[in-house]
Amino acid sequence: MARAGRRLGRSPAAVTRAVAALENHVGTALLYRSTRKLQLTEAGERYAAVCRNVLAELDEADLSAAGEGAAPRGVLTVTAPVMFGTRLLRPIVDDFLQEHPLVQIRYLLLNRMTNLIDEGIDVGLRIAALPDSSLIALKIGEVRKVLCASPSYLARRGRPTCITDLASHDCIAIEPASPEDIWSFPAAPGRKMARTVRVRPRLMVNSDEAAVSAALDGGGIVRVFSYKIQQEVCDGRLMVLLPDDQPPAVPVSLVAPEHRLSIPKVRAFMDFAGLRLRASFRETEQPGASLQNPPA
Repeated sequence: MARAGRRLGRSPAAVTRAVAALENHVGTALLYRSTRKLQLTEAGERYAAVCRNVLAELDEADLSAAGEGAAPRGVLTVTAPVMFGTRLLRPIVDDFLQEHPLVQIRYLLLNRMTNLIDEGIDVGLRIAALPDSSLIALKIGEVRKVLCASPSYLARRGRPTCITDLASHDCIAIEPASPEDIWSFPAAPGRKMARTVRVRPRLMVNSDEAAVSAALDGGGIVRVFSYKIQQEVCDGRLMVLLPDDQPPAVPVSLVAPEHRLSIPKVRAFMDFAGLRLRASFRETEQPGASLQNPPA
């Protein structure tokens, strides 16, 4: 409350009274309050999302009145999965801000599917086949899930030669997982049937970064999307296993609500980020190809 008051030039007491008046107006609690924490209620989250959309529509009306030639400006909300957003997209966000000084970016790194329209988000990055919707998608590349382990682990435990060998290896699972986890291998080019193997993870974590870190330290075999270990494979710190058993590639796309593309800040970011991400995928040879281990 104190920080919000400083941003608004009002006292914490005035902000508290304003929130109370708003809750009285809508007839429900918008915030959970305790001595240690303040957070939105479920109703508050819905109300905030609708308000963001209203403000975005007002911005759109202003920009429409200013004409197509208006410079990108205002707050742009962008979301991406945590590791992709940290490793690949964030440097592009930094460059975009340098090039467009009138733009502010609200950058949300979330490992969940977001509803761009309901949550007032301008641009999202999706790693999935996209269903038909009101979103406009710009495909920027492809990734696939790969198995990998450190050279130290493979020297100690040997290299698996088929997926059934995974049952006797130390594996690192990413939640949701269980003490006996099933790893599925969809039908790949040249293979007619999907296959599964039951593994017993020695380590189960709820973070991709923690799983990759554990693999780097020799903790076992991990299965993640290729972009998450691209640099580690190129550096020789992780080795790709069973490349012929990699599943089909998954498209990576930038998406935006169709009605938002006419706003200069949204159109500019889609063009800017799309161009650079496509170049990044070409440079690392991720689209349509398996990661390759460096020569011995």
